[in-house]
Amino acid sequence: MQRHRLPLSQLRAFEAAARHRSFKQAADELAVTPAAISHQVRELEGWLGVALFERRTRRVVPTEAATTLYPVLREGFDAFAETLERLRERTAPASVTLSCTPAFASQWLLPRLADFHATHPDIDLRIHASEATLDLSRGACLAIRYGMGPYPEYEALELAADRIALVANPSLALAGIEDLQGVRHIDFDWYCPSLGLPTWASWCQAAGGVPSRLGPRLAFSDESHAIQAAIAGQGVALLGLTLVQDELARGVLTVPFGPSLPGLRYHLLRSRETRGNATLDRVAAWLKEAFATASAPVSGG
Repeated sequence: MQRHRLPLSQLRAFEAAARHRSFKQAADELAVTPAAISHQVRELEGWLGVALFERRTRRVVPTEAATTLYPVLREGFDAFAETLERLRERTAPASVTLSCTPAFASQWLLPRLADFHATHPDIDLRIHASEATLDLSRGACLAIRYGMGPYPEYEALELAADRIALVANPSLALAGIEDLQGVRHIDFDWYCPSLGLPTWASWCQAAGGVPSRLGPRLAFSDESHAIQAAIAGQGVALLGLTLVQDELARGVLTVPFGPSLPGLRYHLLRSRETRGNATLDRVAAWLKEAFATASAPVSGG
């Protein structure tokens, strides 16, 4: 049969109807009316000389002829879609969505984006800054997660192990735990308290003091606001050193005394189905290198 005689629009309508077993759902997918789907299927049946569906109340049932034709069309349309998508990827700008918490985005990632854009000018990077997790199965997506793992449903790369310490503006001139009575201790709402991060009580115990000797409490709903309050000298905070390593390096924050305690680990996650995606590989390599070259000064035991 000559290809120019193939009834492509009718075949497309039939494939959608057979996949959904519904003219209405096929119509919704193809943005036409159910009557249009029914008309195109009848045209195909007339062209073939066989019935493709048994019309029943609120549903259609494929005939033997339909079950023979459907898998051939499905595989063909899938092959068309995959090939066309690969061709689009060659010409369209490479795009990656990176999911992370708002605090990580503002404190760690934002200061390093200029370097990323300089070294990867051809990649459009979209930052999904939210405490809510992103569905990594939908396209080119990566996620920075803070936890202990494991993440068996994803391909995971450990980027860094964090430490938690007391940090403060150096203008507070803190020399020991007895000085904490005169300053506020800053808290923030941790979105997943069950992960077991150090608390003020556990830090005070490790530092040889008691929580009752802390000054008044100053609480925030967002970690980045707690960091900014500490920078402004509004109090002392227990923070992950990874997020404030730039402020520690500049001297706007310091670890005046006390122990640093084990925090959680930063992991880079991606869907296993994206293995071999060159664009994601490049972003992952940049993140790995950026974590490796960053340094967080640590004080105490």
